[in-house]
Amino acid sequence: MRSGLLLLGVLALVFCAPAAAQAQPAVPQEATQQADGFADIASGNYGRIAAGATGLAASGDPQAATVLHALTTRHLFAAHDGHGLYIRENNTVTDARTGAVVAAVPEGLRPIRLNNHVREAVDAALALLDLHAPDRATRLRAADAIYDIHASITLPALDRALTHEPDAGVRQALVQARAAVLLTAPTPPPSDQALAAIHALTERSGLPARAILAGFHGATPDVQHAATEAIATIDLRLRLWSILQYLFYGISLGSVLLLAAMGLAITFGVMGVINMAHGELVMIGAYVTYLAQQATGSSSLGLALAVPLAFLVSGGIGILIERGLIRFLYGRPLETLLATWGLSLVLQQAVRSLFGPTNLSVTTPAWMSGSIAVGGLVITLNRLVIIVFAALVMLALTLVLKRTPLGLQMRAVTQNRRMASLMGIRTPRVDALTFGLGSGVAGLAGVAISQIDNVSPNLGQGYIIDSFMVVVFGGVGNLWGTLAGAATLGIANKILEPVAGAVLGKIVVLILLIAFIQRKPRGMFPLRGRGVES
Repeated sequence: MRSGLLLLGVLALVFCAPAAAQAQPAVPQEATQQADGFADIASGNYGRIAAGATGLAASGDPQAATVLHALTTRHLFAAHDGHGLYIRENNTVTDARTGAVVAAVPEGLRPIRLNNHVREAVDAALALLDLHAPDRATRLRAADAIYDIHASITLPALDRALTHEPDAGVRQALVQARAAVLLTAPTPPPSDQALAAIHALTERSGLPARAILAGFHGATPDVQHAATEAIATIDLRLRLWSILQYLFYGISLGSVLLLAAMGLAITFGVMGVINMAHGELVMIGAYVTYLAQQATGSSSLGLALAVPLAFLVSGGIGILIERGLIRFLYGRPLETLLATWGLSLVLQQAVRSLFGPTNLSVTTPAWMSGSIAVGGLVITLNRLVIIVFAALVMLALTLVLKRTPLGLQMRAVTQNRRMASLMGIRTPRVDALTFGLGSGVAGLAGVAISQIDNVSPNLGQGYIIDSFMVVVFGGVGNLWGTLAGAATLGIANKILEPVAGAVLGKIVVLILLIAFIQRKPRGMFPLRGRGVES
């Protein structure tokens, strides 16, 4: 009897167990990954935390982004038993799995700590979350972030994103990110995939791509040869882009020298005055910019207000200098040089007494901050704005000299002062206005320089010698010569700096300039006129 009951029980288990298994609801694979991801992060083991962050990002859990951000900001905590995961922020504790506020906070919560490996995994996981964002720019940034990290754990997510990505530009970035992952993996990829990855990184170019290719060792000679050729191609492109970068730096420096030298070209050309205080007028324009920003409380409004104010203040001081000092020293260049050099010391000390000897920082507006990358060329916005500003000042000054009565009188005095005086031109008035105009332009140079340099009492000393070099090299009193001289000296300095160093580069430029002046004492574009030529 007992054996019969036992046989019936075994038969019942055999036939009912499949039905019970079919009746039990299946656990979705994603839910399992989510649970594992949370548990791995709560474990406290760095390797499991990194794997859990990646698994959580790949699972599609709505709490994934919140948990990962809490992990990066050190607001993620685990229960003492190693299972519960909580976010504590602003005295509020929420369950990391559900997002619900926890009324009874467990005791003994421990923070989830990070190391470099975990940070790399979290960055990759956050980028993975953005691969499926509706915004194209976000997806592109995510692909670039994965390219920079090129962690092997991102490869499955990249493959999934490639199958659904509609945009060609984002697809290209994903392909390049996948290539970086493949070529940095511990196990070399198959030859066909390796060749495709090498081709993708050759198209990407840049120093990161070169570093990846340099560290890659192909499984076959063909693959290694392809990697070597790719490195040579990237090196050639980098050299070409570096030349363009140095040209941009040279044009940027030339625009600053042009602004500083334009006013000097006017005063030196019309009156023959060697104004050693010209750098201090540049410095005054920079301090006017600082005061304008302090008064308005806005970097953009203060900068816009500083442009006319710096011109008026520096121009007014220039007129006072001409009327109170320079006009008594015409025809005595050495005494003019000594007097203006002493005046420069007085202006420096006056500014040092008013504002102190320390450097002052002028805030660069947000629209002038940052840079634009064009291939391998990085264009900084503040220097690009200064280049445009210098071109506008050059255009305005040219219009004043060519299209106004004052410009006509200035050109007449420049070419033949005695004849201009006999024709009824009041040369003392022209001298004062000319000196004021040149000083005002120096003030505008100070506005521009304040955006790339600290404002200090010694600011003008760094530009006065270069300004004289530009004026003499281009041709005294000729604006187009000043433009050519500033561009030539700026580009020459920036090309020689990486080769010979900053100091030796300046010495080489000075030697070449002296040799040129020996052949052409009046510069590249000398002024024409009987008075000038005599």
